[in-house]
Parts: sequence; structure tokens; C-alpha cells
Amino acid sequence: MSVVDHAIEHRGAGRRGVGALYAGNSRAVMYRGWRATRSTNWLVMLSGLFEPIFYLLSLGIGLGALVGTVAVDGQEVPYAAFIAPALLAVAAMNGAIYDSTWNVFFKIRFARLYEGMLATSLGPLDVALGEILLALLRGALYAVSFLLVMQVLGLTLSWWALLALPAVLLIAFGFASVGMAITSYLKSFQQMDWINFVMLPMFLFSATFYPLSVYPEAIQRIIQALPLWHGVELVRSLTTGAVDWGLLWHVAYFVVMIAVGLTFTTKRLRALFLD
Repeated sequence: MSVVDHAIEHRGAGRRGVGALYAGNSRAVMYRGWRATRSTNWLVMLSGLFEPIFYLLSLGIGLGALVGTVAVDGQEVPYAAFIAPALLAVAAMNGAIYDSTWNVFFKIRFARLYEGMLATSLGPLDVALGEILLALLRGALYAVSFLLVMQVLGLTLSWWALLALPAVLLIAFGFASVGMAITSYLKSFQQMDWINFVMLPMFLFSATFYPLSVYPEAIQRIIQALPLWHGVELVRSLTTGAVDWGLLWHVAYFVVMIAVGLTFTTKRLRALFLD
């Protein structure tokens, strides 16, 4: 069943009209996106699944034999257990950003898909939430698979690691919301390249491979403002058992990201296709 058919089913729910902000049917957008991804982009999805595993095996196991242990909140943990949660957060970021930027850019600028969706009972918030839920579905697939690998390798050092899955979904939700908001303002492939330009230094410097303390204090402050650092610290604390009330600061950071991203995405889609 197409997204249009799903939308038509819900026209009697009382939230009709092209100007409606939300029709309560974001799952139709997600369902359509999942079917398209499953039929055409499954190899891309698999590559995103194995990429963090390759990093873990090459750096965590290989380089880890030379590094030994790393201190996490006064606790010495193997280097592989140090970078594994960081790679999990990176996988969530990459999956969410891919779905909410390049896919969304194509749908807005070339396929003109959202125009058709918003001509039904769907509203801009339905489209935004549907695309973001699709990114979360992909993030959940990556997270569960990578957590299983971590468990097999003995890299989950605490039962708190069970909360790493919802933490990863929160991270993916934040990046997907902001990624889609930014993409709605971009107009060319050259501008899209700036997304990769920002993601690469975040990946390298967000305490992914080294403790934050190795950087000068001025650089530390910049890193602590980056969203990936908050994601890495949140997941690392859960998988190593270094849990305290300070983790709520990281959670709050992503809640704000989600709120800001959804607000700007909804307004932008409405301005592009309805006003």
C-alpha cells in the first residue's frame, strides 16, 4: 500500500487539509521509506552495519594490544572496551545523518516526493517524524547488531549496557532531526558536501579514540560543545558502568536537539510546499 493510500485511510480522523500541521500518520511516511530502502539500498545499509565492526577489530583489537588500558572515571578498561561504545555512537550518527540528509535532499530537490505527500491529509510534522523514524529504525538495527558483537567480545562491562540501546536511539533521533532541518535549507550537492566536512572532525576528535584529557583545555571546550561527544560519553558511561546523575546533561542535550530540529524541519517543509 502506498503512502497516499495510507493517508487517505486517515482522512476521516478529523485532521484533514493541506494546511494541517499534523495528521497523526507519520508511520505511513516511514513505511514507504522502509520499503524503498529495503528494495534498493540494502547494500548501503549493510556497509553501515559492518563499518564500525571493522574499526573495532582493527583498532580496538589490533592497536589495543599496544595501548593496553585506558582510564574511564578512575576505572581502567581495555582499549577495545573504550572505543567500542564510541563507535556505537558514531554508527548511530552516521545512519541517522545518511537517511536525514542525502535521502531527504533527493526527495526534496529531485523526486519532489514531499509535494505529493503534503497534497494528501499528511502534514509537515507527519513527513518530518516519518523520515526521522526511518532513521531511528536504521539506527536500531546498527545498535542491536553492534551490541551483540560487543557482548561476544566481552566489551560490555556492566548491566547498565542494556540502556545503551535507548541511548543510541536518542542519539540517532537528535542527529536525524537536526540533519533534516539543515538539509531542507540546502540547494546543491556542493552545499551537501559541507555535511561530510563537519562530520569527519566530529568523528575523529569527539573522544572517540582518545580520552578528552589528551587535548589542550581550549580544544576540550570546543569538543564538549559537539553533539557526538555527548553521545560518546553517554554510551561509554553506560557500557563501562560509570553511571551518575551527570549523564542527564547528555540526555538533555539531545532532547534540545530533537526539539529544535523538529521545529525547524516542520516550519521549513511548510514554507517550501504549503505557503
